[in-house]
Amino acid sequence: MAAKTTSATPAQRPLTRTEKVHRALRLAILEQRLTPGARLPEDMIGEAFGSSRTIAREALGRLAAEGLVELLPNRGAFVANPTLEEGRGIFAVRAALERAMVRQLAGRIDAEVARTLHEMIEEEGRLAAKSDAEAIRLAGEFHLYLAGLTGNPLLERYLTEVVSRCSLVMAMYGRPHSADCGAREHREIVEAMLAGDFARAGDLMEHHVEEVAARAQLGARVDCDVRAVLADFAAQMPKE
Repeated sequence: MAAKTTSATPAQRPLTRTEKVHRALRLAILEQRLTPGARLPEDMIGEAFGSSRTIAREALGRLAAEGLVELLPNRGAFVANPTLEEGRGIFAVRAALERAMVRQLAGRIDAEVARTLHEMIEEEGRLAAKSDAEAIRLAGEFHLYLAGLTGNPLLERYLTEVVSRCSLVMAMYGRPHSADCGAREHREIVEAMLAGDFARAGDLMEHHVEEVAARAQLGARVDCDVRAVLADFAAQMPKE
């Protein structure tokens, strides 16, 4: 049985205002333009993106569900600030979930999906060489696409949160590495799935996640001007 693709994705239809603000904030966090622990006032977000506080609140809620934002009672929203030890725990959970995911997908991927996966890997190798932030973003998209192929909403929801939090940990603590590493490991995983070798696919994915975790190390933090960052990303946001 071939893995299924979804019939409609945000990329195939006009984005809502909430989706645009959510995507812009997500990118700003994963690129560490909005640094861990930074406060994210709803009124400032609304002002920067020309939207209401309601839209800002909805976007922050989505980011909180992904583990990228912390919503603290009577204090507001803050960029998540996981410790390195917490990050290691997140990667351990991710390794188990993704091992199960690729074992489920092995032998169920059709030609169209295989072509999409290979195109994603090619783009990752090409663009990631320019920037570590691009490497982290594209790698995350690859893993989330696989999660969507399972047709298991619960697994997809858990993986969306854990992969997003791992991306944040890597943005915070990741050390420079060859952009070819992730793309090569992704390619090996896909080939094992296409061959229907569920045992090898699971082993490769677990090893891959462990290797990604090993690329993290403590690093220096830099404070940010939240208003200036929001203005930059608002200027880049697609027009209505």
